[in-house]
Amino acid sequence: MGYKVNTVWKEKMAFESQLGNHTVRMDTTPEMGDDSGASPKQLLLAGLAGCTGMDVVSLLNKMRVPFTNFEMDIEAELTEEHPIVFSEIRLKYVFWGDNLDKAKVEKAVKLSQDKYCGVSAMLKKNSPIEYSIEYR
Repeated sequence: MGYKVNTVWKEKMAFESQLGNHTVRMDTTPEMGDDSGASPKQLLLAGLAGCTGMDVVSLLNKMRVPFTNFEMDIEAELTEEHPIVFSEIRLKYVFWGDNLDKAKVEKAVKLSQDKYCGVSAMLKKNSPIEYSIEYR
């Protein structure tokens, strides 16, 4: 399976990418653009969250672990020299639910990070990813 993306310059620093039936707008801060969309680096982090999140939900469903809510918070530091890349990524998984099976949640997260999430595997080739799990 492969992917095809078409990206078109719109104005100033804004671009729109067509990804199948979906359009994603990218832009930069008001100093150079209009802040009319996410930055490319923000989209990389969103892709990481989406990839690992889908893994974790799928695995928890297969393990029959009920939860009421799940979200992820990501923070990333950037290098100062060009090319400016992520120097470290911190990913926090947050779960809500009554009597969550923490061992199974931790197993699902570890499997995603170590085996299944392709976005995580690609980013780890350049930037360490630290993760933590929080229960509420």
